[in-house]
Amino acid sequence: MPGYHKGRIPANKGKKYPAEILTPDEVAILFRQISTTTSIGIRNRALITVLYRAGLRHSEALGLFTKDVDLAAGTIAILHGKGDRSRIVGIDPGACHVIGAWIERRHQLGFGASATLFCTMQGTPMKASYLKALLPKLARQVGIGKRVHPHGLRHTHAYELMMEGVEMPIIQRQLGHVSLATTAIYLNHIAPKQVIETMRKREWTP
Repeated sequence: MPGYHKGRIPANKGKKYPAEILTPDEVAILFRQISTTTSIGIRNRALITVLYRAGLRHSEALGLFTKDVDLAAGTIAILHGKGDRSRIVGIDPGACHVIGAWIERRHQLGFGASATLFCTMQGTPMKASYLKALLPKLARQVGIGKRVHPHGLRHTHAYELMMEGVEMPIIQRQLGHVSLATTAIYLNHIAPKQVIETMRKREWTP
């Protein structure tokens, strides 16, 4: 087997792959695969929404409680982010609508404030392994060849903000980076905006 030798660790084990950004159409296709009527579907749509529209890390999303979400203000409070740092992020009205549908359904199911926002149908905290398996499964179902994973949605969020012209300090605060330099490296790794815009201005007639 290429890259593998008996008694040795496979050459690609633990390898980090570059982020793959989803297009708006690909995100829309993923969402169309998720039920808008079942409790699990409504929950999963809301969970994926906070990853994609708020740029949360999966650990931050799974650690939320209903008290942390203010739909009227359009905010989510992350009390224990990376490095145990707290921050408040913004969410758009469309995202609020999706999250609100799950909050209403979980109330109907009898889940109280002590249960995490994104809980199982038994009211227990969801495991990251479920989410990490869900996204690739949805991608396979719709024929998306890219690697689709929770952190990829965070990358997609950052990329969309950058291409919309959002200022770097705002992206930094939304993502929860300690320094602006970290955000700059993060975005340049995803897609160097100036390079893309410069190349797109070139003309060629085949």
